[in-house]
Amino acid sequence: MVPCGTRSFRGISLGLYALVLGKNGFQMSSKSGAMSIVPELFRAGLYKANQGRMVRQFTFFAIAIVAAFGCITLARGPLMQLGRYVQVGLPLVFWLASAWVAFRLVNLAVFADFLISVESELLRVTWPAKQEVIQATIVVVTTMVGLGAFLFLVDLVWTWTFSVIGFNELLG
Repeated sequence: MVPCGTRSFRGISLGLYALVLGKNGFQMSSKSGAMSIVPELFRAGLYKANQGRMVRQFTFFAIAIVAAFGCITLARGPLMQLGRYVQVGLPLVFWLASAWVAFRLVNLAVFADFLISVESELLRVTWPAKQEVIQATIVVVTTMVGLGAFLFLVDLVWTWTFSVIGFNELLG
């Protein structure tokens, strides 16, 4: 089994550090030099389009789904008193904007390089066989049922002990 490397983590943490502490507040460094993040939001191109596609797609869809739940909460909460067009239109505009930001985020050079390295690490992992997964699942489920039964018995003993000494009458 291949242990998780720290190269990818260091790369993204350095990228986030550069993004937050850039010279002009919204600058980040990349391999091609310093570039502003604002023009990156309005670019439509893909960064290294054929590398890390699966991880980037899953990341994009995860961000879009979280944003959709946020927009649904917005529509059913604070916007409930407003008109139907505002209740539907404003969350839709927010979701489209967040989907575009998510698309640009997964194509941002620093973040895309991180996701590409994540996918390459996942391809090197030795995954367990089906029989190993079944055996490990049986061990976990058996342990959890055993612990649940033990805690149930401990609770019964303490409940009985407190009822014998009259502690329950003192509380209520």
